[in-house]
Amino acid sequence: MTAPVRVVIADDHPMFRFGMTAALAAAPLVDVVGDADNGDDLIALVDRTEPDVVLTDLVMPGLDGASATRRILERHPRIGVLVLSMHDDDEAVFGALRAGARGYLLKDSERDDIVRAILAIAAGEAVYGGSVARRIVDFFTDAHEQYTAQTFPELTVRERQVLDLVAAGYGNHQIAQRLHLSEKTVRNNVAVILTKLQLHDRAAAVARARDAGLGQQR
Repeated sequence: MTAPVRVVIADDHPMFRFGMTAALAAAPLVDVVGDADNGDDLIALVDRTEPDVVLTDLVMPGLDGASATRRILERHPRIGVLVLSMHDDDEAVFGALRAGARGYLLKDSERDDIVRAILAIAAGEAVYGGSVARRIVDFFTDAHEQYTAQTFPELTVRERQVLDLVAAGYGNHQIAQRLHLSEKTVRNNVAVILTKLQLHDRAAAVARARDAGLGQQR
């Protein structure tokens, strides 16, 4: 029989800790081995119990959850950290990820979703709730657009989009469908791109764009 995943909980609200402990107690594959109400006590608890997964809030008195996560993983890199927070803003989400958290759910998540996340993180996976996952995707999409703009400042936003798809191997018809343009408009965009980048043909545009990191479209 598979041993249950050993979990510790950190949150500064006693009723939340009590409720979460009771909820997880009903899951046969999860064993709550302790709880703490601040980051410093969480670190001491982890040192003492060496759980598989830490379930922690971010906002706590004294040492916050992200700082505690960073220190825990410095001491116990094998442990998985799942953040359970009421905040899904960029500062909270990316602060937790930079600290090393492998999961991030909001506190209104269903118990079954939390249990699945705990089990997944114990198995080495990463788990993010819907709104958090969208925020992460948006962040990297925006970063990609900014990088592309810096790489090819002479191109318009539309021309960069077309070049990205050209580099990904799409033909004019497919690009037109994806960007909701006419094929003639796409052809014109490609011609302008070749002129602005001083390239002789489409193959040269593909090579130049891929060298710059474009063409990663799915």
